[in-house]
Amino acid sequence: MALSEQSAVSRHNTAVEVPAQREIVYRHTVVVRLTHWINLLCLTLLLMSGLALFNVHPALYWGNYGYRGAPSFISISGMFDPETARPVGVTRIGDYSFDTTGILGVTYDSNGRPRPGAFPQWATGGLGLALARDWHFLAAWLFVINGAIYLLFGLFSGHFRRDLAPGADQLRPRHILHDIWNHLRLRRPRGEAAKRYNVLQKLTYLVLIFALLPAMLLTGLTMSPAATAAFPFLFDLFGGRQSARTIHFITANLLLLFVLVHVTEVLLSGVFNLMRSMITGRYVVKAERAS
Repeated sequence: MALSEQSAVSRHNTAVEVPAQREIVYRHTVVVRLTHWINLLCLTLLLMSGLALFNVHPALYWGNYGYRGAPSFISISGMFDPETARPVGVTRIGDYSFDTTGILGVTYDSNGRPRPGAFPQWATGGLGLALARDWHFLAAWLFVINGAIYLLFGLFSGHFRRDLAPGADQLRPRHILHDIWNHLRLRRPRGEAAKRYNVLQKLTYLVLIFALLPAMLLTGLTMSPAATAAFPFLFDLFGGRQSARTIHFITANLLLLFVLVHVTEVLLSGVFNLMRSMITGRYVVKAERAS
């Protein structure tokens, strides 16, 4: 009898490993999912056509005027190197120049022949000036309309307030540093923390939606003579048409940087789960690790 009781106590005290539970939550609404994929299409077309347009005059200036021979702020060009008897690509930012042969300025085709141009043909889709301009304007207006739909939905549905506005506790330096440290260690949130955006995501999305994208839109309008004829204050806002073009180029590159970081995060955090959530809305949340 004593042995039986001892065996029962032993079984009672033995830790039983229970598989981690999973919870499926509805993470993204239909509007968020649709506007996300339309944005992907628009940004792809805008990037390719924008790079093709930049290739027509691969230099950026500050002020209202810019032309060949005028001092430029940024330039990408190809030149002949007499020492190697080959063309080289040179990217200049301010007073600093960099050899970017094979990437910018001069690239090589499949037969090893050099091709001049600020950006390579594979990045521009081989678009000419007329077609690049048409695609850029079409994609830009679709991007604006799609963004307006998302903006109105976010404001009236409470999406921005509920999902993107950081709480006071999240804005504490200690909390922000903790999130940064978790990102550096590739530690992904679990449980309740995985059901919402972390503070770094929230701040990034807010800057993107309410600062970066409006700046890109307004600078794009400033480059249009028709838009500046209707809204001449745009010249004063950005300091001239060429300044607007430079800011437009910088904001576009910052947006591209965001996309690259975003894709990297998706790859590191679980492609299938995140892609499914952006297609069906359903996201699997793993249980928190036992302490």
